Amino acid sequence: MKGLNWQPAEIRTELERLADRLSDLRGVFDPEALRRRLQEIEKITSQAHFWNSPERHQLLKERARLAETLSRWEALLQKFEDLEVLFQLALEEGAEEELGEVQRGLRDLEKELAEEEIRVLLAGGHDASNAILTIHAGAGGTEAQDWVEMLLRMYTRWAERKGYRVRVVDLLAGEEAGLKYVTLVIEGPYAYGHLKAERGVHRLVRISPFDASGRRHTSFASVTVIPEIEEDIQIAIRPEDLRIETMRASGHGGQHVNKTETAVRITHLPTGIVVTCQNERSQHLNKAMALKILKARLYELERRKLEEKKAQLAGEKKEIAFGHQIRSYILHPYRLVKDHRTGYETGNVEAVLDGGIDPFIRAYLLSEAHRGKEDLSAKTLEKPLTTEQKTGLQTEARA
Repeated sequence: MKGLNWQPAEIRTELERLADRLSDLRGVFDPEALRRRLQEIEKITSQAHFWNSPERHQLLKERARLAETLSRWEALLQKFEDLEVLFQLALEEGAEEELGEVQRGLRDLEKELAEEEIRVLLAGGHDASNAILTIHAGAGGTEAQDWVEMLLRMYTRWAERKGYRVRVVDLLAGEEAGLKYVTLVIEGPYAYGHLKAERGVHRLVRISPFDASGRRHTSFASVTVIPEIEEDIQIAIRPEDLRIETMRASGHGGQHVNKTETAVRITHLPTGIVVTCQNERSQHLNKAMALKILKARLYELERRKLEEKKAQLAGEKKEIAFGHQIRSYILHPYRLVKDHRTGYETGNVEAVLDGGIDPFIRAYLLSEAHRGKEDLSAKTLEKPLTTEQKTGLQTEARA
């Protein structure tokens, strides 16, 4: 958000923008459904036999959580409506002091709205975790490798704006330019929750700077993102299942940057997962980081297996993540970045490549929340009424 001293037109634009965000948020967590559920629980708790029910503690907890969620939502709406009224009064009276108050109120409201969006949109089990992000060049040689380096810069710039810490833990430079792959750890609150929106294949269309004929080229790079797993989560890794190798670390151009063997490569023999770490200061630190990444990848592997099993039981067909082209960045013959999952697009390609990916992330999170609305509601509302509870309500209604 901008600083203070806006013009009235800028305030009006900001009010409209926040109104859109409130509307999006309403569509995701559905306050009307929360109120209906709260009313159902109130009816149950008013029954004489309720206090002998084994589910009373769970229902009372759910009631308190629903009441708190609705209270926060209603407070957001009230603040927005108050700012709208104050803005209209300030315009009618030409009162600059009131305009300044509206600006300060908008700044505070945006912070509160952002916190509520995180509660609703980033409520997954590992969304609050750090992120381990890997970019691999697709077919296309130097052109694709240069695209990897462009994406690395994009994510680094995005993370810096968020105040996140970025550590490149492994990379392999291309022969002429760019990178064949790069792995980085992005540390900060909800880094994974945001960056999970970036998983998939990213497509670049441009006039190649490496083609003397000036022809248009299409390049691909795949992005994988997994959460960094907390230490208290136990992942069984047997020493005999690991092959650990040491080597000299390499920099851009493939040259060795250390004379001692500080880089570490760990192969998990049962799964074939290979993790290399070379950018820490010592072999010990590189080994510790490689083990941390291996742990995260093994956890992600098990999570995917479980999801696939659930999908098979439910008769669902999931897309293959690596083969799913999620976004196109077109620099020629026109300029456009378009997300194929959400339809969100912008012509400001430079801003996107400079780290301005928040609108794409937000559009993805909103679309996922809408698509999984029933699952999200189940998390928020706990489980539906039991048969015993419904029977009690029906008996009460007949009485």
